[in-house]
Amino acid sequence: MQSFDLEAEGLRALNQVLHDQAQNTNQTNWEITNPRGSHAIAVGLDAPIEVTIKGSTGYYCGGMNKQATITVAGSAGPGVAENMMSGTVVVEGDASQYAGATGRGGLLVIKGNAASRCGISMKGINIVVHGNIGHMSAFMAQSGTLVVLGDAGEALGDSLYEAKLFVRGSVKSLGADCIKKDMRPEDIALLTTLLEEAGADARPEEFTRYGSARKLYHFDIDNAGAY
Repeated sequence: MQSFDLEAEGLRALNQVLHDQAQNTNQTNWEITNPRGSHAIAVGLDAPIEVTIKGSTGYYCGGMNKQATITVAGSAGPGVAENMMSGTVVVEGDASQYAGATGRGGLLVIKGNAASRCGISMKGINIVVHGNIGHMSAFMAQSGTLVVLGDAGEALGDSLYEAKLFVRGSVKSLGADCIKKDMRPEDIALLTTLLEEAGADARPEEFTRYGSARKLYHFDIDNAGAY
């Protein structure tokens, strides 16, 4: 395992050495010590490597990730895994606001709670939150899946497109054009897979599915009050 002391060697040097890893690298396991809440740790990775950050991080940890598996052994600041393309990001603690924002692929697992706007404008990413999520989560979510083992805050799925939302606990309120939907066999299968991948101790039958009512795709004067 390669070890990197972020406090001693600096953020620019860390991200450069991680960016230098190629598809056929034999330096596949990295441990980052002393993160001390630094921003933009392990961003823009594009290699099948495993990175463990021993502590909490600041803004945009794991942003734009491709292929890599990044584990935060602590909590993460705003925008963790923002615009992720593929790979896996795991946060052992809590995540601040807009976790997984605009993510296009891959899997984001948050073992604790996620704050407001989790999954905002998601475009294909899968997000599993073991705890609760805050208000306005999945706002304008286009595709992908958001799974919440706990409760959801206000305005869940506001202006939702085609993302799938599964919540095991209560939902404080639904956003504009977001409605409760029936659980189909394909939803059970999808949820089963994601729960297994995220190491979540829950059964698919315990969840409620939410999705778009599809009334806001095109402007209609009769729906003006919902915009």
